[in-house]
Amino acid sequence: MTRERAHLVLRMCFIGAMAAGIMLAPNLIAQDKPQRDPTQSPASERPPKTATPQNYSAEQIQAGQLRFVSQCGFCHGRDAAGGETGPDLTRSKLVADDNRGDRIGPLVSAGRPDRGMPAFHLSDTDLAVIVAFIHDQKAKADELGGGRRSVDTADLATGDAARGRRYFNGAGGCSACHAPTADLAGVASRYQGLALLMRMLYPGGRTAPAPPEALQAHFDQLAKYTDDDMHDVYAYLVTLR
Repeated sequence: MTRERAHLVLRMCFIGAMAAGIMLAPNLIAQDKPQRDPTQSPASERPPKTATPQNYSAEQIQAGQLRFVSQCGFCHGRDAAGGETGPDLTRSKLVADDNRGDRIGPLVSAGRPDRGMPAFHLSDTDLAVIVAFIHDQKAKADELGGGRRSVDTADLATGDAARGRRYFNGAGGCSACHAPTADLAGVASRYQGLALLMRMLYPGGRTAPAPPEALQAHFDQLAKYTDDDMHDVYAYLVTLR
């Protein structure tokens, strides 16, 4: 994946429900999800019906796919059918009720602070094509069905390690609590791909859980990161083997 394709970056689907005890469990567009029988697979459920059928041009869908993959694919899967930690947007009630971004847009713009999701300031054009792609994927899923997808490491590897190191030691303030020769020594050998990213954003996993004050510091940092910062710090951590 080229840097240009991933420039807008991880943030749209990046952060999720911290109370779940994992770094990334985004509930980005999974509001008001009905309860289901725990013995049933989500894929066995009938997806919510699209309230307003919509058509988009091939150009919009193609542009939306590029932006979606670079921003959300690591979380929601390249096809929006769910990733390692992100919900299946093709089965989202909010998406089903959305009419050309009237539900998705406000959520993205306002964020979900209660669930660790910051607000994002996308251009109208970028938001519109992402909405187009999501709706196109939902339409296909309604016809063919689908399930959760995995995340390619290449979806994450778009940052600049040198810039990430400067941010880590400077503006990000990361070096106040962490050191590449101490707690982060060999971190990229212990965690790869999405797992490493998860530890970076929310180090509250089951192994070596962080103290509450450290979790709060990471939560606060989420609102300060720019898109490039997140890519770059991740790229720097990948070098710590």
